[in-house]
Amino acid sequence: MRRLLGGLLALGVTFVLAGALGTAASAADCVTNWGSLAKGSLAAHSEGPLNAVRTGRQDCYDRLVLDVAGTGFGYRVEYVDEVVQDGSGAPVPLRGGAKIRIIVQAMAATGFPASSPELANVSGYTTFRQVAGAGAFEGQTTIGLGVRARLPFRVFTLPLDGGGTRLVTDVAHSW
Repeated sequence: MRRLLGGLLALGVTFVLAGALGTAASAADCVTNWGSLAKGSLAAHSEGPLNAVRTGRQDCYDRLVLDVAGTGFGYRVEYVDEVVQDGSGAPVPLRGGAKIRIIVQAMAATGFPASSPELANVSGYTTFRQVAGAGAFEGQTTIGLGVRARLPFRVFTLPLDGGGTRLVTDVAHSW
């Protein structure tokens, strides 16, 4: 009986250590050499509106997705000292040690809370601290993203099922 319990205990310790080492190894495997300089261009306007904001957590980064009904729109994503409301220029308070401004060349859809201080619940996220609307004005919508610190990020677009485009912003958990 003692031999059986000792064997089970040894096996349990092995699984715990393997799990802990596996977690550390996966964090070390994160390749997030994206940099922190501005990305995108404000070249064209979307024929469709910005409809939705979604967020997600990954092993190496936090993700923000903006759903736009149109295609071929311009965008600019960059770290700024302060995010301001479109039209008025009033500061948008954001939690976190750094602020990212996301400008999308698309109007906000009717009913989209473009000036909401909480567009998505990001409590418990590693990097994101707040997602806030900074308004929509003259064919563009601005989103403020409060993050833990100035960390590398990447931006890209993907087709949206049923038509449209997803603008994806990933912010790394670490350098």
